[in-house]
Amino acid sequence: MKIGVTGCAGRMGKMLLNRILVNKDCELAGGSERRESGFIGRDIGEIIGMRPLNLTVTAYPFELFEVSDAVIDFTAPAATVEHAKIAAETGKILVTGTTGLTAEQMDFLKKCAEKTVIVASPNMSIGVNLLFSLVKKAAAILDPSYDIEIVEMHHRNKADAPSGTALGLGKAAAEGRQVSLSDTARYERHGNTGIRPTGEIGFAALRGGDVVGDHTVVFAGSGERIELTHKASSREIFADGAIRAALWGQGKEKNLYTMSDVLELN
Repeated sequence: MKIGVTGCAGRMGKMLLNRILVNKDCELAGGSERRESGFIGRDIGEIIGMRPLNLTVTAYPFELFEVSDAVIDFTAPAATVEHAKIAAETGKILVTGTTGLTAEQMDFLKKCAEKTVIVASPNMSIGVNLLFSLVKKAAAILDPSYDIEIVEMHHRNKADAPSGTALGLGKAAAEGRQVSLSDTARYERHGNTGIRPTGEIGFAALRGGDVVGDHTVVFAGSGERIELTHKASSREIFADGAIRAALWGQGKEKNLYTMSDVLELN
């Protein structure tokens, strides 16, 4: 399977390039970057510190999709929307782990998925997606007397908060309780906040250092506390999960899927 990478010179992009090259089930089709990037026209092998691969970085994503069976995208919401449009036009598989997508942008991805296979998840890690499933099940079993708090920590350069994964965990908890996250979420507390409302799902975002990603969901009851935690120590887990999703997408019906579908957790 030929896999391309958008944003190939970024931190996740480089990781994806390396992991694709060592995966026997696929080969690297190429990579793209923003037009203003200084990496345009350079050999991809040079970017990741190895021998030349005779694959140069393109400024035109359409070119990348044309030579790929699937494209993996860890970029930014606006770019991901454009890549989904190209995937629909070319009929190629798109796997995206971009976070911060609005409801409107997700609706656009769903529309594009009427013409191709798109796998979109806020986190491509197998462990995190198992955590989504466990949180949903725990929330369904534990009644609202168990307060739910979601704590996440990432490196100092992360732009969005709470993280997409934290929001995904909140959504899983809300689904388990059969409530709407938008009606129950509490994203900040400051000053005299009063008594904690029953059923609230709280979020706390920490930023610092080079933390890849830590997430903990706390179910705090009277006399006991249950904590479900995932800690990422390497971005390899996100890259390997995305590659697994791309390979899984071969031959699937046109639709918008998540990693839960890939891992058969639903």
